[in-house]
Amino acid sequence: MMQNYDMMIQEKAQIVFMEMEKRVSAEDMARIRAAFELAREAHAEQKRKSGEPYIIHPIAVATIVAIELKLGANPVIAAFLHDVVEDTAYTMDDIRQRFGDDVTFLVSVVTKKSTGNYEISKQVDNYKQMLNSIHYDIRALLVKLADRLHNMRTLSSMRPDKQMKIAGETDFFYAPLANRLGLYNVKIELENLSFRYRCPHEYEMIAGLIQRDKDSQQKRLTAFTEKIREVLKQNGIDAQINIVYRAPYSIWRKMRKSGDDFSHIPFRHVVEVVFTCTDEEQEKDMALHIYSRLTNVFNEKPCGIINYIDSPKENGYQSFHVQLLSNYGCWEEAHISSERMARASQLGVVAERSEDNVRRWIEKFRTVLKDLEFHQKEGDFIENVVTTFYNDDILVFTPKGKPVNLPKRATALDFAFEIHSHIGEHAHYARINGQLASVKTELHRGDIVEIGTNADITPKPDWMEHVLTYKAKGFLKRYFAKQEKSNFHFCSNCHPIPGEEVIGFKEADGTITVHKRNCPIAIGLASQKGDSIVSVDYKESPAALYPVAIQILAVDRFHLLSDMIDSITNELNLSIGSLTTNTVDCIVNCTITFSVHSFDELQTIIAQISAIDGVEEVKQVR
Repeated sequence: MMQNYDMMIQEKAQIVFMEMEKRVSAEDMARIRAAFELAREAHAEQKRKSGEPYIIHPIAVATIVAIELKLGANPVIAAFLHDVVEDTAYTMDDIRQRFGDDVTFLVSVVTKKSTGNYEISKQVDNYKQMLNSIHYDIRALLVKLADRLHNMRTLSSMRPDKQMKIAGETDFFYAPLANRLGLYNVKIELENLSFRYRCPHEYEMIAGLIQRDKDSQQKRLTAFTEKIREVLKQNGIDAQINIVYRAPYSIWRKMRKSGDDFSHIPFRHVVEVVFTCTDEEQEKDMALHIYSRLTNVFNEKPCGIINYIDSPKENGYQSFHVQLLSNYGCWEEAHISSERMARASQLGVVAERSEDNVRRWIEKFRTVLKDLEFHQKEGDFIENVVTTFYNDDILVFTPKGKPVNLPKRATALDFAFEIHSHIGEHAHYARINGQLASVKTELHRGDIVEIGTNADITPKPDWMEHVLTYKAKGFLKRYFAKQEKSNFHFCSNCHPIPGEEVIGFKEADGTITVHKRNCPIAIGLASQKGDSIVSVDYKESPAALYPVAIQILAVDRFHLLSDMIDSITNELNLSIGSLTTNTVDCIVNCTITFSVHSFDELQTIIAQISAIDGVEEVKQVR
């Protein structure tokens, strides 16, 4: 058995060597072979859960790094050595002496901490360790993704509880990270392997439905693609036509989001048209040329075009999408891409093998993490990181044409915070494509967005329910935490406002809850927890507004309503939240909600409205 394993190990390692010989020097090849021999010797006594020699895993990771990610000599060396320090007697100094500082850095990033003293938890600290490597380059993350990919491919040998842990990490962190880096193939495989082990029944069910759909649709799809080939050949266009079915996880996600069953999910497959073009400057013209020729033969769906060539996705994806009517009376989605675009959508950060390209990706990714690192001690580190790794994005524009990438279902508030935190903090209204709208309005791809601000506007608690981006969520969390720290907690039953007679009750955790003195809850607490009563200096803040409501009883007359509104809006420059009025036999019953800075301001308004001709009674109802 060992002899068979030795032969298999040598054959698998030889695949890596043959791939790397094509693009590295003889000196680097010697270092790669030396790394393999060291790993083989270090792991000699170890076995995987499957019973195979452990060295099979480092070889597999090195194969992914070399062939699928097409990285250079040092990342391949690090792939061979990535578990040596963690699992054997070798140290980082040993790695440094034999392979240099660069390889040591790569190995150190993917080596888990051995200490039990973790800032947050073992898993989160390992994530942070990886992400911090972005300060230098992105290769360490790619080696770690290769490690995770092979672990997922061989997850069947693990216990169910370990499968769930590893699959959960993969779905929550590694697959979205791969998507952010533009590694589409890696992302698809990771999230589907995770889905397979987390929800095996659902995975198998959807996989079976996909296979049946392929069988039933084969005839019409073959006819459709053959017609496309014929059109392109007649016009002298060299292109590959492929039918690509969405993976089970993608279908499951669409079913869950829409509430539809499998048969009602549109575009369960797409038709890829990948054309040859040696001049990158001509790619857009060629894509439009193909689009033109296809729409001469097939009807296109109105508003069925998405141009990702001029407006790439956040992860760099480019293609021209169009929906065409087949001869079978079905809309088919076609993706028109150059070979370069297709390659870039699969390999993302490593698609173009130039230092400038890698540097651009590093800078792009680093800016995403910069603000996170500044505020990471404020908690929810991993949740905040994953917020930036959204699966789908939209491209919207400022009135001056500046493009802004946001996650799908982002709102005008997200846009405001993306432009600047000051604009988000004081966002008053939005204009979307020239139309006035609430700042909570969901945005769509291509929207032109303008934000109106007002220095008197400050964040409302319900804004948290209408933002998706880290920038927006992070600012609002910090803002409300500061408000709570400086202004205590307030009883939600009596709604105290500055200037009223109030009392505080100190809770067990040290926080103070403020009540009106006549609040029934406060009276009850005073009779049971009198020792917790504290004096409260509840002062007015120019930036803070508090919602109130008043009820007015009056005799109807001409201009009565406008006089009441004038007392609030023109006299004190306050905004009205809502107004309801009911008139029966000339008796007016009106309720107005608005926000005030203080109890004295409310009393001023009540006095002014009480003095209006015809007003009989004014009272606060909230």
